[in-house]
Amino acid sequence: MLRAILAALLIALPLSGCGMFRGERDPNPPTQLPRDLSPQVSIQTLWKTRFGQGSETRALALTPALGGGRVYVADARGRVAALGAADGRVQWERQLGLPFSGGPDLAGDLLALGASSGEVLLLAARDGAERWRTRLAGEVLSVPRVIGDLVVVHTTDNSIYGLEVSDGSERWRLTHTPPVLTLHGSASPVAGPDGILVGISGGRLLYLEPEQGAPLWELVITPPSGRSELERIVDINADPVLVGTTAYVAVFNGDLAAVDLVTGTVLWRRQLSSHAGLVTDAEGSTLYISDAEDHLWSADPADGAGRWKQESLRHRRLTGPAIVGNLLVVGDLDGYAHWLARRDGQLLGFERVARSPIGATPVVADGVVFIYARDGTLAALRANPVASGTAARPTTDAGAATTAPDAAGHAAEAARLDLLDPTLVPPPATAPAAVD
Repeated sequence: MLRAILAALLIALPLSGCGMFRGERDPNPPTQLPRDLSPQVSIQTLWKTRFGQGSETRALALTPALGGGRVYVADARGRVAALGAADGRVQWERQLGLPFSGGPDLAGDLLALGASSGEVLLLAARDGAERWRTRLAGEVLSVPRVIGDLVVVHTTDNSIYGLEVSDGSERWRLTHTPPVLTLHGSASPVAGPDGILVGISGGRLLYLEPEQGAPLWELVITPPSGRSELERIVDINADPVLVGTTAYVAVFNGDLAAVDLVTGTVLWRRQLSSHAGLVTDAEGSTLYISDAEDHLWSADPADGAGRWKQESLRHRRLTGPAIVGNLLVVGDLDGYAHWLARRDGQLLGFERVARSPIGATPVVADGVVFIYARDGTLAALRANPVASGTAARPTTDAGAATTAPDAAGHAAEAARLDLLDPTLVPPPATAPAAVD
């Protein structure tokens, strides 16, 4: 099974340290979408537009950032822009001539971006004016994070930089020797109560104090094992998730684990491989994970025990899950977005958003889901409940943005979405598997 998963990832995710195999057939073709699904949500496209070249079909860490009624987005050809979240209209746009590969991150009036050529930039969010740029030694394939008075960057050579927000100068740098083979990507830094949490190659998790970058603690979640370098790949590509003083982290070819931030002690771990991502609800009462075989899981954060497992999207190269009301939403390799019930994992409906893979985990604000596909398609969607047995009307696959509802309409639709109780919906054909 491990060899099959790794073989599939050689095709789906490039590896650092080796080239792609040309002409290889995917050993794990994606599951076909169910033809007999009776949709239980109607997907409304509020607007859709095309922004630049997207990630040019590559697996980059380009993801929308939301704030102040705007959507901020960058592409791999150096374009960065702010669009109105309500209507998708461009409010400002800049061409900065860099191969952007990570970001943007929004913090107040600051936007941080990283490039595959090693540059990190800080812009003013209000108008896109450049504050500074600096060049690092490694490729940036994660989102640079503005944390306090630092911009913290994780590069693909397993280095972590703390850059001054004021001028981009280097305050500190922490370097680890990378393994021979790693997945092509990096987890982004996460701000903790009194430090900075970073997952790196080799299945290693670090908690750093911000002044000098010294590790408060460091531990290996899953040690490498196996005979070949390919089998020994253990990477933390998904951003860790924090709830209070507990960190949840998923390791590709390794474990899902909970770690006490104060002591650096592993509270529990269970075998579950993931590179796409995980999320927890606002109360910290449930974990949701996309695993390496593209199953979706719900797990108990107290001990990692599975609550449900949805297998109907197997091998569809899912993004990490995002939470919207009582629903989960994920994107896939064919440009579809899928909505599931949080309570029991039922697949409630899907909608094709783009003709290219959706690589970035969807982002959510006020009940609206924003999706950025690798061909540059950027869309704002809303899921509305439909009556039992009523088919959802599909939206057009292409075309200009539509007019968004007014503020009252937004509030009404958000209320309807939050009231959608999956337990009241008749089970569709794609029921989740029971979990031991």
